[in-house]
Amino acid sequence: MPSSTKERILDVTADLFRQYGYTGTGLKQIVTNANAPFGSLYHFFPGGKEQLGGEVIRRSGEMYYELLEAVLDAEPDPVQGIAAFFAGAAEVLRETDYADACPIATVALEVASRSEPLRQATADVFDSWVTGAAGRLAAGGIPPDAARTLAILVISTLEGAFVLCRASRTTEALDVGGQAMAAAVQAALPPSAPQRPSASPRVRRRRSH
Repeated sequence: MPSSTKERILDVTADLFRQYGYTGTGLKQIVTNANAPFGSLYHFFPGGKEQLGGEVIRRSGEMYYELLEAVLDAEPDPVQGIAAFFAGAAEVLRETDYADACPIATVALEVASRSEPLRQATADVFDSWVTGAAGRLAAGGIPPDAARTLAILVISTLEGAFVLCRASRTTEALDVGGQAMAAAVQAALPPSAPQRPSASPRVRRRRSH
């Protein structure tokens, strides 16, 4: 079977997870939206929905982190980069009528206590985000220990803001969170910090979210 079929299934599943969550997304719904025969799902994912979910989580996690890197690279310093990322997330929510949020957090809230493979997948993604963001902040001049603490705070604020925004159908939480995180990054930077973080060697441009 062509590899494009697998890519369509992964893309469609990520979209459905963002809108309906893991439990609310059915296999028939996936193959119908992907325009794929039902048998192709088990051809590519013999472990069924749980295997598919794990691959979607890890793939989406990598794509979201690449998006963060792209936003940071487009700004002159990490303060403006963090502010721009929160602003971009708010814009996407408004444009999609609050449907297009983070699929990683959505799945984690649903299955962390019921599926160890999916819990581990979400944990690995969040850890990669924290590690990657901490590295970028450290490259911007923040001491490594403080950079990791700040990265955890940024990711936690972002994910919490997504929940509040979708519930309230306003972007106030992302707007406030973005301002607070930009201020926190600014406060953590020493006066002699470079104006721009060095680019990570693993940057690969790819559209996500």
